[in-house]
Amino acid sequence: MIIAIDGPAASGKGTIAKGLAKYYGLPHLDTGLLYRAIGQAMQNQLDDKDFEQKAIKIAHNIDKSKLDSKKLGTPEIANAAAKIAKIEEVREALRQYQRDFAQQKGGAVLDGRDIGTRICPNADVKLFITADAKIRANRRYLELLSKGLQADESEILRQIIMRDESDRNNPSGNFYEAQDSHLLDSSKLDIETSLRKAIAIVDNKMAK
Repeated sequence: MIIAIDGPAASGKGTIAKGLAKYYGLPHLDTGLLYRAIGQAMQNQLDDKDFEQKAIKIAHNIDKSKLDSKKLGTPEIANAAAKIAKIEEVREALRQYQRDFAQQKGGAVLDGRDIGTRICPNADVKLFITADAKIRANRRYLELLSKGLQADESEILRQIIMRDESDRNNPSGNFYEAQDSHLLDSSKLDIETSLRKAIAIVDNKMAK
């Protein structure tokens, strides 16, 4: 069973994806970490003339051991990842990595921004997780505080709005709700309720 989960930053898609993976006993890939890992490696080289070629090289040699969400969760790395994600050759290299992950025996859960539309268009179940931008900013703010990091909620909101706009206008991306996906708005839901609703969607879809 392949479950494809898409949605904007801090919508809760990653937490829901992890919950579904645990519930159904499937491996999980947060595809955003692939871009963040490259963003971290290129963080001080974003203005270099050859930064695109450097990013492409890293994408072809991605190190799975460096996909640590705690280390890659800063807003600065997220902004670098957004710039990296606009490089078509980078996206193409990472698409194959993601497709190979999805096609492993038994299936998988993948979350990101173009999973149901481009990476796994034939996924058994597709979910699009969303939430109001202000709520997403507050969630990310509290998350950073819980990790002992300093954070400015208004700045996080500004960055989220910019990231949303960047994702929507990314010529190399495919960030929109797949026609056959199930919309789940988590704005007024806690994570437990959101996960229960997601499980119900998957069970209902698979039962049919």
